[in-house]
Amino acid sequence: MRKSILSSVAAVALSATGALADGTITVITSFPDSMTGPIEAAFEAAHPEYDLEILNKKTSAGVKFIQEIAGDNTADIFWASAPDAFEVLKDNGLLANVSVVSEGIPDRIGAYPLNDPDGYYFGFAGAGYGIMWNERYLAAHDLEPATEWEELAGAEYHGHVGMSAPSRSGTTHLTVETLLQGEGWEDGWAQWKRIAGNFSTVTERSFGVPDGVNTGNFGLGIVIDFFGFSSKASGFPVDFAYPTVTALVPANVGVVADAPNEEGAVAFINFLLTPEGQSVLLDPAIMRLPINPATYENAPEGFPNPFEDTSIGASVEFDVERSGARYNVVNSLFDVMITYRLDDLRKAVGAIQAAEAAHADSGNAEAQALIDEAWALIDATPIEEAQSLDPEFAGIFTKRRKAEDDEVGERQAQIEQRWDAFVLENYARATELANQAAAL
Repeated sequence: MRKSILSSVAAVALSATGALADGTITVITSFPDSMTGPIEAAFEAAHPEYDLEILNKKTSAGVKFIQEIAGDNTADIFWASAPDAFEVLKDNGLLANVSVVSEGIPDRIGAYPLNDPDGYYFGFAGAGYGIMWNERYLAAHDLEPATEWEELAGAEYHGHVGMSAPSRSGTTHLTVETLLQGEGWEDGWAQWKRIAGNFSTVTERSFGVPDGVNTGNFGLGIVIDFFGFSSKASGFPVDFAYPTVTALVPANVGVVADAPNEEGAVAFINFLLTPEGQSVLLDPAIMRLPINPATYENAPEGFPNPFEDTSIGASVEFDVERSGARYNVVNSLFDVMITYRLDDLRKAVGAIQAAEAAHADSGNAEAQALIDEAWALIDATPIEEAQSLDPEFAGIFTKRRKAEDDEVGERQAQIEQRWDAFVLENYARATELANQAAAL
């Protein structure tokens, strides 16, 4: 009798445990708690039969995690901004093909399709890239807001700009790639290096940029749009602008292949696309662009509506395949030319800016020739775009660095050393030429 009772108790306990496991939806996401928290609360209130388990990882780390557990998958959802990360998982066969309910949602946002045409991942919010600034900081330094990329390269912003590295942030990678696609490979890199010459810092995480602007550690930051919108809604003295050359792309969500709880994962995506789920995006801590046009009826005054203002992201039709093909190459180039040589670049750009100021009205042709030569050295990039898109060459860059001294493959290390020697010589020579010009 006692054995029978114990067996019954064990069966009930096992059943309860199984029910809990069946109701758990494991989500791999790069989004901060300030965003996932309100959405999690709203979803669980609407679907009490489910329990979201949030595992926060950087976009690239999340992709690697899903790749590593593929043989015995424990994740249900991948949830992040970067569309190229979803393309990597799709190409690896690590996303499930599912159907979702998306009533009232159009096919595109800006110039970009909202969903993967094959049904492997889905847009749930819009994302654009631009510049945020601290109004008090700018007033204290007698500066005007910069609303275009080329303005950020102005000498008046030297030491006042912050950005994260694309190797550490999927959204920053999209920002870098957007300018490369919008301006072209050579002009895009030249502009990034001229802007970076004004950097105060390269932050460890993308979140460090809005934090730095909010607290006034630096005056302007290069960010994804919702950082600026949510900071402003939270009462910080900040604002945000989309430059003309920017992209508007969907932030995405997809079901992981062989998900333990595929039914729950689809229910979560369906919720994100409902009017109720879309309205949570307007929470002051989130401030993402909804993809349901009807949601904007309840948006705060001044909040951008890409379905009415079609100029947002109109100038760049983002090519996700191009971005994905050279993802690690672009990250390595940025780190070698900017992140790890920031002091040298900042010194060179500062010297050229000082020479330009010294000869603003001099009409000295010799000085101008030296200044032009110095800028050409800054602008030069060690490889051409065709090489960045060569699958054999791009395949060399398999290791994502977290720090300059991280070990990488021998061929990658050799190439990066050549790049480093190239830019170090160019930055030193540019500084020398600029100082000669200033002395004339």
